[in-house]
Amino acid sequence: MVDINPFEFIIFNEQVVINGIVGTLPLCLIFIALNQLQLDSLQKIRQVLHQTLGPSLHKHHWADLFVLATIAGISEEILFRGVIQPWMENSWGMMAGILVSSIIFGLVHAVTILYFVLATAVSIYLGLYLDYDSSRNLLTPIIIHSVYDFFAFVLILHSYRLEQQKDK
Repeated sequence: MVDINPFEFIIFNEQVVINGIVGTLPLCLIFIALNQLQLDSLQKIRQVLHQTLGPSLHKHHWADLFVLATIAGISEEILFRGVIQPWMENSWGMMAGILVSSIIFGLVHAVTILYFVLATAVSIYLGLYLDYDSSRNLLTPIIIHSVYDFFAFVLILHSYRLEQQKDK
């Protein structure tokens, strides 16, 4: 429909894997930092994540979380960075493509207003990483997204289990 093949921009090489893993570190550090803050808006996000993800993640092993994170990273990046962003870029230019696709990404993830803002910011980061090293490679944001989601799932699950133990 939009004449875009996202798979032409998936190129496997060692540098992309390294870039993806290194690119995940700032997001993980921000996640940890935000998790330590006791702001009402952040506590509301934690509560929503505990209520929505906690019970379903609680039943699973870390390997299941890894598969889930990988599926989410691949599918969302193919859609947002592989199709929507290039489509918008072809119509309105690179920055507009990144911003519009990121706003849509944020809206899809908007469990609260702050979560919308955070998801949009992460999406802009992933959109910029699509062209990291001046070479368009969808694998980089796929790796960042997947590893970050896995990290977040593990921490959410850990926090949820601690909360469940406290309540007993």
